[in-house]
Amino acid sequence: MAVPRRVNMKNKKIRIGVIFGGRSGEHEVSYWSAVSVINAINKEKYEVIPIGITKAGKWISPKESWQALKSGKIEGESSTVLLNSSSSNPLVEISNNSGSNIFSVKNDIDVIFPVLHGPYGEDGTIQGMLELADIPYVGAGVASSAISMDKDLMKTIFKQKGLPILDWMTIKRKDWKEMPEKIIEKVNEKFDYPLYVKPTNLGSSVGITKVHGYGELKTAIDVASFYGRKILIEKGIEKASEIECSVLGNDDPRASVIGEVKPAGEFYDYTSKYIEKKTQLIIPAKLTERLSEKIQYMALEAFKAVDAAGMARVDFFVLKETGKIYLNEINTIPGFTVSSMYPRLWESSGLSYAALIDELIQLAIERYEDNKKNKTSYDSDI
Repeated sequence: MAVPRRVNMKNKKIRIGVIFGGRSGEHEVSYWSAVSVINAINKEKYEVIPIGITKAGKWISPKESWQALKSGKIEGESSTVLLNSSSSNPLVEISNNSGSNIFSVKNDIDVIFPVLHGPYGEDGTIQGMLELADIPYVGAGVASSAISMDKDLMKTIFKQKGLPILDWMTIKRKDWKEMPEKIIEKVNEKFDYPLYVKPTNLGSSVGITKVHGYGELKTAIDVASFYGRKILIEKGIEKASEIECSVLGNDDPRASVIGEVKPAGEFYDYTSKYIEKKTQLIIPAKLTERLSEKIQYMALEAFKAVDAAGMARVDFFVLKETGKIYLNEINTIPGFTVSSMYPRLWESSGLSYAALIDELIQLAIERYEDNKKNKTSYDSDI
């Protein structure tokens, strides 16, 4: 497989910039994903350059990022930026010394591995910046990331592709503040209880509430509105298994074995994922071979529907009595700790955590080289 022209072959190691933290409700999850990736990556093949982003959105230097990884607090005095260059991608540190800015080139970076979950990381924003910087990066592109992060747009695409999804409606925070009674009336006309209320643009179950009845609806919408301007209200189902499948690849993706989540709480919320220790991840899920194959097929179709690349975890609900499958969502930068479902499903499929990281980096290079084949000027002779 070809390597990008930026790789320093004299050094013989590919320099991987691991970006973590970020201005998101999933800041802490990102930190733990970064720790896991950096601990597991093949140090003989790759040189890691950590790039932390504070909760305020400030990029800090690699030196301070190493300190942040040790302390668990992503903070620092220096600022770091990525600049576009025709021959390399320098990571530049900007420091303020005696009132004057000093710029110093710190590192060349060959590939970026973003482990930024949620807004400003998984939603196409950083992907767009990396495209402008002309640097390969792990994961989905700009459009795919943006669509997959916005659950309303994602469901619209899935519905257009004929994939089975639960009924939903989306409201704006502005409308909720101005006419809450009218919105509650519309929700009650459209749905029976239970239902789920969540911000459209967050993962890790941040801001999500299971609503059992009318009296809980207002509070649930208020909570979701704290995290985003668009709020998704979705039909809830009972007696359903929460099923997940990992997908890996670019134009020819493949699906992992199937896993089932048995949450510690009533559903797989933030507490069940990251705080409670009683949630069970059952791998492989106890499903029939035919049902597992249908889920794998559907996961690949969801991946292709949003034009994802590199990696994604696709989540489903499966009714226990009938086996009917509902596609829930796709996550283009899933949780990536050693205990997260995405790498664990691949480990059960025969791909170790370190080998998974390696393949994702190679897929990033492959997609970058393919994009480089695109002409950037009009040729009348074609």
